[in-house]
This record gives sequence, structure tokens and C-alpha cells, in this order.
Amino acid sequence: MTKQEILKDRTKQFAIRIVKLFRALPKNDEARVIGKQVLRSGTSVAANYRAVCRARSGAEFIAKIGVVVEEADETVFWLELLVETEIISLQKMESLINEANELLAIFAASQTTAKTNSPKYKK
Repeated sequence: MTKQEILKDRTKQFAIRIVKLFRALPKNDEARVIGKQVLRSGTSVAANYRAVCRARSGAEFIAKIGVVVEEADETVFWLELLVETEIISLQKMESLINEANELLAIFAASQTTAKTNSPKYKK
């Protein structure tokens, strides 16, 4: 498997975990509001990474990977908020938060590398 295929699968598995998390949230207003946010951003990571894989140019890759970084960072925020508001325990969320942070780090590093290698961003 290529790195691209591995990340496609990894982000899809992450999205599936996010959907399962959403289904398991308590049925109260604050959990529903935050849950919808994490559902949107968490599944968006996978969908937008697939778009990155189809980028037709370096500039398009940089733009699309930027969206993935934003969505991954937002997902980390919502996951942390679920824990810090005591909607879900850290014990139950730790693995998912770790995966979200790892994906964020991978995509942020990819964005930095792409910008470093792009003539547009060279000084």
C-alpha cells in the first residue's frame, strides 16, 4: 500500500469512529450541538483528504491540504470540548483524540513541506 492509500484508509476509519462517537453521545442539547460539529468536521477530514489525492497541481494540493488541516484542527477542538465539559470522559476519548492529533500533525507537516517546495512560497 502506498502512503496515500494508507492515509485514505486511516482517515476513513477515523470518520467511522467519529460517526460511532456521535451515535453514542448523550441525548441532551449540548451533546447534540457539539456532536453535530464534531460529526461534520471529523468526517470532513476523510472526504477532503480524498480531494487532496486528486489535486491537479501543487497550488491545488496546498489549498486542499489546508482545508484538511483546518478540519482536523477543528475536530481536535470539538473532541477536547466534549471531554472538558464532562460530556464524555477522557478515558473513553483518549484514543480518538490521539488519532485526531496524529492526523493533524501529519497533514500540517505535509502542508509545510508542500509550501517549502513550492516556488510561490520560496523567498
